[in-house]
Amino acid sequence: MNTKWSGFITIGIFLFITILVYFLLVYGLPGLWCILSGQESCEKSFASIESLSTAFAAAVVLGAGFIAYLELSEVANSRYMDIADRLFEELNSPENIEARRRVFQNLPEDPEKGLKRLNAKDRDAMKKVLNSLDHVAFLTQSGWIPDDLVMPWMHPMIAKSWEKLGPYVLYERQRRNEPYYYEYGGKLAERCSQWRRKNLVDDKINWVENAL
Repeated sequence: MNTKWSGFITIGIFLFITILVYFLLVYGLPGLWCILSGQESCEKSFASIESLSTAFAAAVVLGAGFIAYLELSEVANSRYMDIADRLFEELNSPENIEARRRVFQNLPEDPEKGLKRLNAKDRDAMKKVLNSLDHVAFLTQSGWIPDDLVMPWMHPMIAKSWEKLGPYVLYERQRRNEPYYYEYGGKLAERCSQWRRKNLVDDKINWVENAL
């Protein structure tokens, strides 16, 4: 069973048992005491027993809440690791590494002239890199996974790819009259840029010939 759903099922069962115990303690225990001790004794001790039961039940509920919090944290961490693992495998696949290499080495700075000069393999590489950026943007959208978990190892690939491809995307948006053309990839690049400005001493991109 999926870790996420098994965690929620565990929490649900625990909360159900906790609520059941709560009602038994608050209402069942005083009632049982009344039956066993008689009406006269019941009237004198009912209030104190109910108070003790309520206090104990409240402690159980607080404990249940803490355990539920731990379970949810574990589920979230597991989800984060699954997404980070998928991103690492995708971005570091041989096909994506080769596509980025072609983009880094073969793309002219001027998109209008560049699109006329690029061959089919270069165009395919551009689409592959842009599609991978859009996929990363989808998997790291707000609330799914913290940027601080993936940006430390992912930011060089995103920043370098967008520095080369960003002008082409902007050019195509205008030429096609499609402002949403690779919109999510652009938003990812902006988040990456913000992270680099915040966390790096020098966020300037350095290009090295014949790099690994």
